[in-house]
Amino acid sequence: MDIDLTTIKGLTAEEAAQRLKQHGYNELPTGHKRSIFEIAFKILAEPMFLLLIAGGLLYFILGDATEALILVSFVFVIMGITFYQEHKTEHALDELRRLSSPRALVLRDGKELRIAGRDVVSGDIVIVHEGDYVPADAKLIAASNLAVDESLLTGESVPVNKLVADKANICASTLVVHGYGVAEVYGTALNTEIGKIGKALQTISSEKTALQKMTLRLVRNLAIIGLSFCVLVALIYGYNSGDWLHGILAGITLAMAVLPEEFPVILTTFLALGAWRISRENVLTRRVPAIEALGSASVLCVDKTGTLTINKMQVAKVFAGDEFLDVASLNGAGTKQNLPSKFHGLMEYSMLASQRDPFDPMEKAIKMLGDRYLDGTKHLHKDWKLIHEYPLSKDLFALSHVWQAPEENDDGFIIAAKGAPEAIFDLCHLSSDESDELFKRVRTMASEGLRVLGVAKAGFAEEALPNEQHDFNFEFVGLIGLADPVRTTVPAAIQKCKSAGIRVIMITGDYAETARNIAGKIGLSGDEVITGFELAEMSDHELERRISSVNIFARIVPEQKLRIVNALKARGETVAMTGDGVNDAPALKAAHIGIAMGERGTDVAREASDLVLLKDDFSSIVQSVSLGRRIFDNIRKAMTFTFAVHIPIIGMSLLPVIFKWPLILFPVHIVFLELIIDPACSIVFEAEAGEADLMQRQPRSARDSLFNKQILTASLLQGGVVLVVVLIAFGLGHYFGYAGTTTRAFSFATMVLANLGLIFANRSWSRSVFKNIFTPNPALRWILSGALVFLGLVLYVPFLQNIFHFAALSALDIAICFGLALFSMFGFEAIRFMINRQKHVSC
Repeated sequence: MDIDLTTIKGLTAEEAAQRLKQHGYNELPTGHKRSIFEIAFKILAEPMFLLLIAGGLLYFILGDATEALILVSFVFVIMGITFYQEHKTEHALDELRRLSSPRALVLRDGKELRIAGRDVVSGDIVIVHEGDYVPADAKLIAASNLAVDESLLTGESVPVNKLVADKANICASTLVVHGYGVAEVYGTALNTEIGKIGKALQTISSEKTALQKMTLRLVRNLAIIGLSFCVLVALIYGYNSGDWLHGILAGITLAMAVLPEEFPVILTTFLALGAWRISRENVLTRRVPAIEALGSASVLCVDKTGTLTINKMQVAKVFAGDEFLDVASLNGAGTKQNLPSKFHGLMEYSMLASQRDPFDPMEKAIKMLGDRYLDGTKHLHKDWKLIHEYPLSKDLFALSHVWQAPEENDDGFIIAAKGAPEAIFDLCHLSSDESDELFKRVRTMASEGLRVLGVAKAGFAEEALPNEQHDFNFEFVGLIGLADPVRTTVPAAIQKCKSAGIRVIMITGDYAETARNIAGKIGLSGDEVITGFELAEMSDHELERRISSVNIFARIVPEQKLRIVNALKARGETVAMTGDGVNDAPALKAAHIGIAMGERGTDVAREASDLVLLKDDFSSIVQSVSLGRRIFDNIRKAMTFTFAVHIPIIGMSLLPVIFKWPLILFPVHIVFLELIIDPACSIVFEAEAGEADLMQRQPRSARDSLFNKQILTASLLQGGVVLVVVLIAFGLGHYFGYAGTTTRAFSFATMVLANLGLIFANRSWSRSVFKNIFTPNPALRWILSGALVFLGLVLYVPFLQNIFHFAALSALDIAICFGLALFSMFGFEAIRFMINRQKHVSC
């Protein structure tokens, strides 16, 4: 493509902002957003709310209108909490949808700028490369070997070649499968061809994960058990006392106690907010199940370029005429020296084999060096015309540009080629001895961690150009070695992976010597390397055997990444794989966690991935794994608390019926407890910081259930402790000769305080319960304050006392309640010690 992008300025930032304000975002409707009434209807259809309403109706029948109104009013209080949770979840998903909008490369104010596709406006100049989705309908103004897949619009699977001479247009949502193009946007959003058809762009969906489905099954089963107990308790109470209405009320109370409706809320909130937290670490979650998988990742397969390195190339060393030159030596003693003349041709033809206004980091480095040292010489050719490009292919890792000089200097066509050294040697038809000798030079440069390119030149006098590069008579010119510095954060991140039991595998297209050099710099263990050539000769069984000890793969082509992923999966590993190109998509899909490069990755790679690195940095991946572990940990803590907190509620609802005691809990008491449980589950535990040993553990098994034996044991024991102290309080009330209302208040206050202790017990399983009291969590302060204030109100405000069937407690009574709650915390500490000891023994 013979176009100088420096001559095109595009829109100014002000013009673009004005058009965006006038015409709106470049996006189509992405589905129905639930209204406040739809959310309210969904909430009211939940079993817990149906039970509340049923309880309210019973109170009306019994003639207690005040208690009925209070009970029904709690529906609106809990509905408000649920609305808040829904709002946080929807806000997190909306933010993810915004981040996941397809990107676009535009020219604004004369500079290339990467923006969200939704921000493209009419009049923008867009630049598209292979693997990009076209962001809007646009008129082509320049192209090079451009072919577009328009099957979404036409149903035709054969890519369509696009030529400027044909006044071609490119349409939104079509895929560039080959080449490069520049176009001016004339239609966005509903004014595009895809908009007229009425298809919506693919966006993040809040699909139910395997974990959510498992939890919903658990809730359904417990709901069935709860309803069964409800009927049984109603029958027993009615039979024993003859009071069937109060029997039904007791049954409803028990059903509310058994039903753990918090579980779906925990998962929905934690996973949505988890995705939002991960996005703050420059990692976009495109598929929520990836968050579950992150905590179990055992292998990270990463590209070297741009992930482990900064992807800002510099020409460090050149070779021509059997002589090396360190480019840094040209700037010795702070003065710029001239480039020796024997290297002029090498820089000249490497620039001719690159784009005039390059996007590729290697071509940028070549242009920068050439412009600096060839300025004022005859080796810069701004007046030459690019006639044709021969692109890279799977069979030949080299490209060629065909140029034509001005007519007065016309000696036919001049061809410049650059690419992998072995491809250039092949184009030059070098003998085995010549190639072997040059390969020694290549290995010398590669051993210094340099990416090596070969350069060749040719002339051609005939008018009709050949179909293949091989038909030119190329002459070898030299080698260029480019340095790509390692990111400063990578060595520490590699060490963190080692501590966390996560294996890192580096995959690169560079030579084995280059890969070993980089591996040494970042602290990646292992000298053994498997090259792409060796991999092609291996059987799947042999690869599975060798991959257990090899952490470096060199000269790998994208298609081979899929074999690496499958070999690791066959060994039972949970694999995360990075990729950026069109050909990486199968490997990204096959991996348990596909990670696309956001800054340099193609849209196809993003679509195939689970996560997108908004900043192509390896440390972001490691931080995401840490957050994934933290999220899974906190879900388990919330689940443990929820299981445990329901046990004393169930016990104090069921035991009085069985032993013919006065009823302790009514529906209004259950609702009060729910006002503590719901926020604690969805807010306090979600905001809990990660454990100190989070990245010192081995990865959990992908088959490890959320509700394992340890969780259930801890929940049952913790809940049992609370039930015991509440029964002690109940017994003390009778021992002191308290009236039924005082005993109920005494028992209920003890239950509330012990349940608050349960929150501290489950905040961390590695720290003491009492240390957890002094560990900050901003959300916890509000939950504790609110619970204590409301407990005080129901105990001492006469109107609320009547509703809750309480009598005021003395200061001594309150002190005993706190003492029993403190006693329960010692019990929680003993349980933590016992379970941790058992875990260490089993390890």
